[in-house]
Amino acid sequence: MAAIGLSAVVTGVPVAAAEPMTFTPPEVAAGDAAGMVFKDDPTIVKPLPTHIASWSRSQNPNAVTVHFMSGAPECNGVHATAKETDKTVIVNVDSGVPPAAVGRRCAMFAVFATVEVPLAAPLGDRKVLATY
Repeated sequence: MAAIGLSAVVTGVPVAAAEPMTFTPPEVAAGDAAGMVFKDDPTIVKPLPTHIASWSRSQNPNAVTVHFMSGAPECNGVHATAKETDKTVIVNVDSGVPPAAVGRRCAMFAVFATVEVPLAAPLGDRKVLATY
């Protein structure tokens, strides 16, 4: 990706941004995917797409729980959204810095994390997809 961006700078030719990839993450039982629980934070700074490793059915029928890797919650936040149709739920998670952590020194380590993604309607038998 850096080489493409460098090419655009050197040649002056604009390069289109990559389209998000849609894929089917595996469903796992809720108890099999324990992780540090994050709360959705739409105010994160410098959001970047985060790969969803798996998902679980939530106790709330109008939500799904997604599982991913993140940094420590003191310095990392996530914003999760869903696009819904009658047949699918497409989940997206962006990771970024919570406003209170901007400029803070942070330890660099990874944690397995989860966040609950609210849905407009019960999941039912719809297929869960993810973007990255």
